This record gives sequence, C-alpha cells and structure tokens, in this order.
Amino acid sequence: MNVKAAVNIFIVLALAAAVAFLPGGGTTSRVIVQLFGIVFLAGIAFLAYRLYREYRVPLYSLGERNRAILYCSVGAAVLAVSGTPKLWNTGAGTLLWFVMVGAASFGVFSVYAAARRY
Repeated sequence: MNVKAAVNIFIVLALAAAVAFLPGGGTTSRVIVQLFGIVFLAGIAFLAYRLYREYRVPLYSLGERNRAILYCSVGAAVLAVSGTPKLWNTGAGTLLWFVMVGAASFGVFSVYAAARRY
C-alpha cells in the first residue's frame, strides 16, 4: 500500500472517530448528509431544466392535452417516489403507490406513443 492510500484511510478513520466520539458528531454528520441531499436534488433540478430547454420545441409540438398528461404523469411519479416511505407503511398506501406509479408510467407511455405516431 502506498503512502497516499494510507493517508486517505487515516483521514476516513479520523472522521469516523470524530463522528462517533465527539459531542455533536452525530448531529454534524446528519447536517452533512442533508447538505449532500440538497446538492443532489439541485443537480436533478438543473438536469430537468436543461432537458426542458433542449427539448422545448418537441414538448410544445405535443399539443396541450398530451403535454398536460406528461406533466401530470411526471408530477405523480415524483409524489410517489417522495412519499414511498410513508405510503409503504400501510396496505392501502402500498396499493395507492402502485396505482400512482402505474398511472404515471401509462401516461408517459401514451404521450410517447402519440408523439411517435406523427
């Protein structure tokens, strides 16, 4: 093992020890995880913005009805994914989750099929 790898391992072990044994280490680690989550979601939002800008003309050529179906399907999928932990706690919630994901998938597929017909 070279020196650089040993230093990196030492840094990781030191950070783990700080989180485990220093007062407030657990809180600090939760804050850092939340910050990583926010950065990840911002990256997804930026990707969605770029894709929208790049494919604006094809989106507007879908027509209002198909565009509304597409946006509602994407919104339902986002709600289903974000509510997964709470929805899966009950049987009715699990069924609702599958209905939402199925409806969102069917909506996206129907818009895709309609766009390919022209």
